[in-house]
Amino acid sequence: MQKTLKALITDPSLRIKLLWVLGLLAITRFIASVPLPGVDTDRLADFLANNQIFEYLSLFSGSGFSTFSIALLGLGPYITASILVQVSTMVFPSMKKLMHEEGELGRQKITSYTRMLTIPFAFLQGFGLLKLLTSQGVIQNNGFYAMFIMLCVVTATTMMMLWIGEKITEFGIGNGTSLIIFSGIAAGLPGKISQLVTTFDPSQIPLYIVLTLALILIIAAVVYMNEAERKVPIMYARAHGATQALATYLPLKLNQAGMIPIIFALAMFTMPQFLAQVLAASSVPALASTGELIKSFFANSWLYISVYFFLVFGFTYFYTSVVVEPHEMAKNLSKRGAYIPGIRPGESTEGYIGHIVSRITFVGAVFLGLVAVLPIAIQSATGIAAIAVGGTSVLIAVSTALETYKKIESQATLLEY
Repeated sequence: MQKTLKALITDPSLRIKLLWVLGLLAITRFIASVPLPGVDTDRLADFLANNQIFEYLSLFSGSGFSTFSIALLGLGPYITASILVQVSTMVFPSMKKLMHEEGELGRQKITSYTRMLTIPFAFLQGFGLLKLLTSQGVIQNNGFYAMFIMLCVVTATTMMMLWIGEKITEFGIGNGTSLIIFSGIAAGLPGKISQLVTTFDPSQIPLYIVLTLALILIIAAVVYMNEAERKVPIMYARAHGATQALATYLPLKLNQAGMIPIIFALAMFTMPQFLAQVLAASSVPALASTGELIKSFFANSWLYISVYFFLVFGFTYFYTSVVVEPHEMAKNLSKRGAYIPGIRPGESTEGYIGHIVSRITFVGAVFLGLVAVLPIAIQSATGIAAIAVGGTSVLIAVSTALETYKKIESQATLLEY
C-alpha cells in the first residue's frame, strides 16, 4: 500500500491522472450545486422529509436532487438504459454477438446504444418528476414552455455528467460513473452525520455503539468478499525441452459483480415507488387509487425488504452471467494449450467452470442481498431513518474505493517494470 501511495504521489503520469479525476469530479459537484429556478425550498424540504424514496434517487444524482439542482436526474437514466441494454444482450442474439464476439468495436456500439437510450429515459423520468413536484406545490407551474425548458436542461445535464464519467474512465483512474456516484455519497455524508447528531438520544448510546460496530463489521465483510476468489488449478502443456508442465490457476472471484447489483436493484426498485408517487398525485380517481395501492405495498417494511433482497440476488446472477462467459474461458484455455487437471477440454471444461461460477455466485448473491437489506432492517427495528440510506451509501462507497485502489495499484505495478 505504501508503494502504491508513493507511486501515486511521485510518478508524473499517475499524478496527472489523479488531478484529472479530481478536477472533473469538482466540476460535477459544481453542477450539482446549480439550482433550478422557481422552487419553493421549504415545501421541497417537507416533501423530501416524508418520502425516503427520493433519498435513494439522490444517490444517482450526486445529491443534486436534495438541492433541486440542474443535476436533478444525475446518472439515473443512464443506469436504467444500461440495465435494458444488458438485458437485450441476453435476449437478442445480435446484441449478444456485439458484446462477446466483436471485441472493442462491438463494445463501442453497445455504449452508443446505451447513450441514445439515456436521452428518452431522461425525458420520461424528468417529466414525471417535475409533474409530481408541481402537483405538490414544490415548483411553480409556469406552463408548458417553462416545463419544456426544465426538461431540456436536466436532460442535457445528465448527458454532460455521462460524458464527464466517460472521460474519467478514459483518461483518469477507475470507473467514471462509479466515481461520480461516490463523490455524491461523500458530499452527502456530513449531512447524514449531522442528522444523526441532531436526533441523538443519550438513552440510546449502547444502541449507537452496537450499530457502529455492526457497520465496521459489514464494511470488513464487504472488503473480504470483494477480495475472495476460487482458484481453479490449470496446467499448461509441456513446451519443447521442458521436464514438466507449468502449473498455475484460474482466479474466479466470489463476487464478480461488485456493488453493481445493488445499484441496479435500487434503480429498478425506485421506479415503481416513483410511479406510485406520480399516480397518487393524479386528479383521476382510478389512477390515484392505483398509486395509493402501490404505496401501501411498499409501506410494509418486511415485504419491502424481501422484494429488495430478491432483486439484488437476481441482479447478481444476471450481471455475473453478462461478465463471465464459461464458454469463452474454456475456448481461451484450449487455444493457449491449457487444461484443468482431470477435466476434458471443450464442453466438459465449460460445464465445470459454469458449475463453479454458479456455486460461488450463489454465496456472493446471498451476501450482497443481506448487506443491502440489513441497514433497512435495522432502520425498521430502531426507527433511525438515516441508517437505511446511509448504510447503502457507505457500502457503495467502500466498493468503489476498493475498485479504484486496485486500478491504481495495477498501474503502479506496471510502472515498476
